[in-house]
Amino acid sequence: MTMNNTLKARMMLGAALLLAGCNGPRRIRERPIIMNGDRTASQDRLIAGAAAEGYSDNAALTQARDSVYAKAAATCRGTICASVVKGEISLGMTPSQAMAATRTAPAAWTLRESGAASVMVPRVLGNSPRDATGEVVMVQFDDDRVNAVSYRETQGIRVVSSAADTTTDGRATAMADALIREGDQFNAAGDRARALDRYDRALAMKRADAMLEYKVATMLDLQLRPIEAQIRYQRFLQSLQIERILAQGQANAQLADAIARAQQRLIVLERQAPAPAVSPAPEPRRTPPVFI
Repeated sequence: MTMNNTLKARMMLGAALLLAGCNGPRRIRERPIIMNGDRTASQDRLIAGAAAEGYSDNAALTQARDSVYAKAAATCRGTICASVVKGEISLGMTPSQAMAATRTAPAAWTLRESGAASVMVPRVLGNSPRDATGEVVMVQFDDDRVNAVSYRETQGIRVVSSAADTTTDGRATAMADALIREGDQFNAAGDRARALDRYDRALAMKRADAMLEYKVATMLDLQLRPIEAQIRYQRFLQSLQIERILAQGQANAQLADAIARAQQRLIVLERQAPAPAVSPAPEPRRTPPVFI
């Protein structure tokens, strides 16, 4: 019995050795890409063809862009022409004028229409057209006239829909409002350090905002910075006093203007009114003499 077990063990060991020998390293002879001494075929023809195709496409795009610019220049007037030359999209432009302001061709945009309203968005989102203000993400038209322009800013999307929004002060106000909203979100999440940072940056663009001063003072107070919080609270009260003085001055100015206009109209109406008719005085009544 012991000899049988020993024989089985030897047979199993021999089989294992045979299997190990069959599973040894192998050398794979891969087919060579190029043999030593061979030369690759010339690629000049392919390069020249690609260059010619690119030149043709570039020439077509340049021609389309020049055509759009010529059409925009022929149909613009006054401030619209100045905006096209400066490269700024302004309200009231036509689609061709908006393309000319961004120095692009129709191939750079996708136009979606719905009745009198239409929207022009970049065809490639990663390579949006730009004007002198910033990166344009959407242009909205009403009766083929620009009524809103959306720009991609650091704090999000800024929409220009009125003449006041196109000025430097309007842009600063929009950026400050975006920073205030972002600060409110951080404050709601409990991140007071980032909220204070956003409020400080917004305060640099909106100096005369009393409530923003109060928010900064509150953040400093919660962060146990009493001296800075005291200064901010004082500035908040001063801002309120200044706003009250300005409001009272504006109200007095409007009242004085109304009084002056009323007096002016009274003078005009008195001059235009016809003179009252004067009735002739009655003749004295004569009584006949009485003889006794």
